[in-house]
Amino acid sequence: MTKQRIAIIGGGLMGHGIAQAFAAAGHRVAIQEPDADRRAAILGHIRRNLQLLGEDSAVAELIHPQEMLADAVSGADIVIEAVPEDLALKQRVFAAVEAAAPAHALLASNTSVIPITRIMERLGDKTRAMGTHWWNPPHLIPLVEVVQTRDTDDAAVEAMIGLLASIGKTPVHVRKDVPGFIGNRLQHAMWREAIALVESGVCDAETVDTVVKASFGRRLAVLGPLENADLVGTDLTLAVHGHVLADLDRSAGPQTLLRDLVASGRLGMKAGAGFRTWTEAQRQEVADGLAAHLRRLDGPPGWR
Repeated sequence: MTKQRIAIIGGGLMGHGIAQAFAAAGHRVAIQEPDADRRAAILGHIRRNLQLLGEDSAVAELIHPQEMLADAVSGADIVIEAVPEDLALKQRVFAAVEAAAPAHALLASNTSVIPITRIMERLGDKTRAMGTHWWNPPHLIPLVEVVQTRDTDDAAVEAMIGLLASIGKTPVHVRKDVPGFIGNRLQHAMWREAIALVESGVCDAETVDTVVKASFGRRLAVLGPLENADLVGTDLTLAVHGHVLADLDRSAGPQTLLRDLVASGRLGMKAGAGFRTWTEAQRQEVADGLAAHLRRLDGPPGWR
């Protein structure tokens, strides 16, 4: 595929990881970050990632941090927004992008859950706007969900999917713009039930995590849920559902346990406590273990 000019808006963890994925495939990337300290750290983060992967540090030379949004997008073929999950902020970003980017540029949001239609509703040309939901860390996780709205042109979606496939990603086409798309709807359905089990006293948080990691979690990388249903048989699946579905949690909003944790300052590893308590050494062990696991996984050539 012809090398594209990529612009990333936001230089945080997702932004610089997405920039790295495109640069590793030879594309030139401008990454806009208004915060001076964060902007100055971008290339250092990327070089460390490349070193850990045993990849050429010269990849970082294709990435150019920018202070001003207009400078980043003025010559772009692809613009991907990776700013915090704030609808009003994202709408302001895309208003500025549409004013400064070429008319042919494809526009995409990396939001995890906000409907793309809401983010793009103020654009003059919605036919080239879509979602591209990358997963953290984006330079290691192959999946990207390409989210089409009612206004997105089919050719724009096909072009984005082709580009992502060409850099070794695994793009999937999300044909209906629903909150959370596919992956996060599945993930947070499980998280809701996990929280409910702890809240109702069935087990503690560590037990929930152990059960997932030591049982069906080991299969998930090679056996998806509907493959598994076909493997055991849809008749058995139906029988199991007849016994268990009515007893699963049906909370329509965040559960009391989660609200109480946040209210009390138990914000997870960054605060030393969440559902579980964490030392800095434990937090680092988890982060290092995840990174090592992802690097060990076999994927299609060049997927990283």
